Amino acid sequence: MYPSPPPPHRDFISVTLSPGETYDYRKSWRPRSCWRKWKQLSRLQRNVILFLLAFLILCGLLSYSSLAEQWKALSDRPTEEQKVRPEIPGLKPANPPVLPAPQKAATNPEDFPEILSQKLRKHFRRGPPRLQMRTPNKDSETGVRDGTEERAGAPEDARQAEDAHQAGDARQAGDPQRTAISWRGAVIEPEQDPEISSRKAEVPTKPSVLPAVVQSQPARLNDRQKGVVDVFLHAWNGYRKFAWGHDELRPVSRSFSEWFGLGLTLIDALDTMWILGLRKEFEEARKWVSKKLHFEKNVDVNLFESTIRVLGGLLSAYHLSGDSLFLRKAEDFGNRLMPAFKTPSEIPYSDVNIGTGVAHPPRWTSDSTVAEVTSIQLEFRELSRLTGVKKFREAAEKVTKHIHSLSGKKDGLVPMFINTHSGLFTHLGVFTLGARADSYYEYLLKQWIQGGKQETQLLEDYVEAIEGIKANLLQRSEPSKLIFVGELTHGRFSNKMDHLVCFLPGTLALGVHHGLPADHMRLAQELMETCYQMNHQMETGLSPEIVHFNLYSKPGHQDVEVKPADRHNLLRPETVESLFYLYRLTGDRKYQDWGWEILQSFNKFTRVPSGGYSSINNVRNPQKPEPRDKMESFFLGETLKYLYLLFSDDPDLLSLDADPRASGPLRGTQDPGA
Repeated sequence: MYPSPPPPHRDFISVTLSPGETYDYRKSWRPRSCWRKWKQLSRLQRNVILFLLAFLILCGLLSYSSLAEQWKALSDRPTEEQKVRPEIPGLKPANPPVLPAPQKAATNPEDFPEILSQKLRKHFRRGPPRLQMRTPNKDSETGVRDGTEERAGAPEDARQAEDAHQAGDARQAGDPQRTAISWRGAVIEPEQDPEISSRKAEVPTKPSVLPAVVQSQPARLNDRQKGVVDVFLHAWNGYRKFAWGHDELRPVSRSFSEWFGLGLTLIDALDTMWILGLRKEFEEARKWVSKKLHFEKNVDVNLFESTIRVLGGLLSAYHLSGDSLFLRKAEDFGNRLMPAFKTPSEIPYSDVNIGTGVAHPPRWTSDSTVAEVTSIQLEFRELSRLTGVKKFREAAEKVTKHIHSLSGKKDGLVPMFINTHSGLFTHLGVFTLGARADSYYEYLLKQWIQGGKQETQLLEDYVEAIEGIKANLLQRSEPSKLIFVGELTHGRFSNKMDHLVCFLPGTLALGVHHGLPADHMRLAQELMETCYQMNHQMETGLSPEIVHFNLYSKPGHQDVEVKPADRHNLLRPETVESLFYLYRLTGDRKYQDWGWEILQSFNKFTRVPSGGYSSINNVRNPQKPEPRDKMESFFLGETLKYLYLLFSDDPDLLSLDADPRASGPLRGTQDPGA
């Protein structure tokens, strides 16, 4: 009744094993891929493998770089040995090292340039502009220097070896500008200044500069030059002990006084130290400038005084040493002085705050002194030439051109004051070559020389002014018939002559040297005699600030009379500056003798035993000269500098025949008055 059960069903499974093959469920065979194997790994396994691969690749790259550097050094070693060994005679190690000799670590990046790797130095070496060393009848040679304190403390022999080695590296790099220069028997080679790297991106490319370099220190100084060095060191040691970093030394009270708080004496003396060969003192002062001289301060400075002492001092130091530190500081300071020119007439204010940029006239007047606004041009023009920044030159030259076009002159002579709002002369009818007008005339000639004698307007104004002096201001004294330069006040002649006027003999002689009429030299020699007598006829042998000449013969009276209020001597440079020019251009040794007399008088009546020299109140009382307890910065910055040059028998020491466009101005501080 029931059907029989179906037969049992049997399933069969067939498996075929074959190495290297797998079944993909699509009836087709294929090899297993690496990507599938990678995906089958866990995340941890994959991370470990990736880390190991990266580590191996990094190690391989580092090993390759190291081996490449070693092979390169080994391949270059014969060439380097061949170049370095001639520079360092006697240093011939049996197994010269592949790597450069170790150098001292730079403890302060501001003082010591950052030490670069040997590879970087071969391809990139930066230094100050090239320096031009002038020698008679030879082509100019170039060299550079960027001074560092690290070298100042190194022994001479080690320093020469290090510098010679670096010079070899520079020549290997193919840089013809990096030639070592010599100073006092030591080779001075520039190193990279780390500050330049950041500045190069900030300022435009600057023109190639060929500042002058004073020749190497003579192997032997004469006795008079040694006397100047002794005086300078006594003055400097007093400043260093009692007034270091401050504006002026008060030698009697062994203290200091501040004017601008910018280390005026130190900056003013930089070029003198270089010229006198005082290397240790110069490097110490350079270190102070590098570390301590900052202009970010809320202080008013006088435009004229700070230009001739600070800006001029820094530019002079740069020209002589080639150290770019001084040029950078000068440019910074020049920028801070520029607000003074923002006046309605573009005649600058007398004062400017270098921290806030606010400029203003003196509290008692809106006038500026003519000498002040016309005696900044040399420095501002030179700053533009060195930096390539035109605004300095343009601002200063606008003043000169404006003065040229003004009415109110008399035969080329200018009044003493000018209004900053109207741009017109004030106090008309008063003409002097003394305080407040003197250096206007000096800077006319020196700008003309500085500009390569191309600016005829400057020459015309200067020659006209000299003719005006002859026609209106010259008289002769009694009983010695000394010719002197008086003053003119509303048509009346005054027999008053400031010591400041003694710049004129030297300026006249310099003009003749550059082709002006020969009668200027005769006047220069006569005025030089007068300025000498202003010293010689005083009981101390030192000139008073102001004298009055006798126009009529009086029994028992000399040519020179001095009022009690005018008997002070401020250690001024005007007379010795003119003596320097007259000796250089005539060769007459009497000018050296006159300068030696003045130096001995400084030593006898102004020297302070504890250090320094003091201006005095009474040049007529040798028993009681009454020290004023103040050593002006220009005593070190100019008076002693000109005495040293006066006593030199080498006419190529700061030659007057050098091209001023390559050497810069020979600095002079003609004070426009108290």
